[in-house]
Amino acid sequence: MCAIMGFSSHPRMTPAELGKHFGKTRSRGPDMTRIEPAGEGCLCFHRLSIMDLTEAGMQPFARDGDMVVCNGELYGFRKRKRSLEAKGYTFQSDSDCELLIPLYREYGTKMFSMLDAEFAMVLYDGKTREMIAARDPIGIRPLYYGYDEGSHIVFASEPKNLVGFCRDVRPFPPGHYYQNGQFIRYCDAAAVRQYCTGDIDAVCAGIRSRLIAAVEKRMDADAPLGFLLSGGLDSSLVCAIAARMTDKPIRTFAIGMDTDPIDLKYAREVADYIHSSHTEFTMTRDDVIAALPQVVALLGTFDITTIRASIGMYLCCKAIHEQTGVRVLMTGEVSDELFGYKYTDFAPSAEAFQAEAARRIQELHMYDVLRADRCISVNSMEARVPFADLDFVQYVMSIDPAKKLNTYGIGKYLLRRAFEKDQLLPDRILWREKAAFSDAVGHSMVDALKAYAETQCTDSLQAACAAYPTVPPFTKESLLYRRIFEQNYPGQTHLITGFWMPNPAWEGCNVKDPSARVLSNYGASGQ
Repeated sequence: MCAIMGFSSHPRMTPAELGKHFGKTRSRGPDMTRIEPAGEGCLCFHRLSIMDLTEAGMQPFARDGDMVVCNGELYGFRKRKRSLEAKGYTFQSDSDCELLIPLYREYGTKMFSMLDAEFAMVLYDGKTREMIAARDPIGIRPLYYGYDEGSHIVFASEPKNLVGFCRDVRPFPPGHYYQNGQFIRYCDAAAVRQYCTGDIDAVCAGIRSRLIAAVEKRMDADAPLGFLLSGGLDSSLVCAIAARMTDKPIRTFAIGMDTDPIDLKYAREVADYIHSSHTEFTMTRDDVIAALPQVVALLGTFDITTIRASIGMYLCCKAIHEQTGVRVLMTGEVSDELFGYKYTDFAPSAEAFQAEAARRIQELHMYDVLRADRCISVNSMEARVPFADLDFVQYVMSIDPAKKLNTYGIGKYLLRRAFEKDQLLPDRILWREKAAFSDAVGHSMVDALKAYAETQCTDSLQAACAAYPTVPPFTKESLLYRRIFEQNYPGQTHLITGFWMPNPAWEGCNVKDPSARVLSNYGASGQ
């Protein structure tokens, strides 16, 4: 995980001011910082050393007048590097990102659709003297943009880098590149040209092979690797698959409230089964309340469910950073968007399920993916998300949505069935009902947040919420989060398009709280 900035024109600020703005994301790359002129502008880079730990892997990379900074991982880069060497290119490092300029010279902007990668990059073309920026199709790596007082575009890893000198800071759209003043889509990860054929066994075989491949490619790191393990299906599968790929025990980490953690016992059961080196952390009500302002500030959102789910993740990652040398964390995000939440059990049709999945995939960069990135990167580690592997996402999206509907009596049936013969997990984990992470760390955490909001927002709820006409808060909890957000990102409401909530148009989903706990089908999920 690194931090980048790219100015298309010379920054209208002193070096000290530039350092102050860029320094706000130093935790993303604490190892080394470099700011280099690029044409009429400049490129900035904070490094977290993951591939090639030597100074040779430091960015910006430069070649024949071109320059690039990239926060990303290019999977399978060694094979591509050999093909470039066969064409006469030489390399000074073992960094995957050093390939970007040769790839650009060979293929131009077509290279973005060729990458098997999670990335956000800014590239200076020395021949045309223009800045080109791009972001991966899921938005795993963050990128934002704004315009300075001279109406010149500026790119940065996080909005906090841009607030204060750019107007209307906005997310860079995933699956797009920017060139000549335009954002051009090169990939829509949720689009389906044709549904794949085959019976349920063939479909499950496709799921299995692709998820295993997605985990395997993400095991490649020169820095220590760890795994977040909640005890739920998604993170448990990732950990179990990885554990089969190495002779040494993988390192797993879990967190829960000190009073009523739902998932700690399941995480421990998984860790024992896969023989991982497991560490548990606990948090108290006071820890949760104390972390809240910092969590909202690091996230750059006022979304209720994102903030709730981030507190446990942030505190877990903080402990990992302080107590271990782990620098890469594998996580289980993005499975829900593909295979369904508890509320998608209420989808009125297969077409409605598919449309909801596509919308969630396109919005991931504002919610679950944002949460994973910020909670991990603020603690100077890199997130890797196997379920967000592009080949895996596109395959699952191409499965006939009628097969993904919950007509089986349990959610995510296809994913569970895909691995039922592998004995990767105990059956009671593989077939366990889902509990939302913000609830699974302990129901008391959300209850504590709601109670705290009641003490902090004592004025009339209706009048207080009316002060925020764009994406207005609707509970005292959401009002509290909005006030903290506005203190850190004044006037930047458009960073998200709305609250993450179940689809209110579906029967049974028009609820006032994003937690699955309020749905009629929650059942035994929290046990």
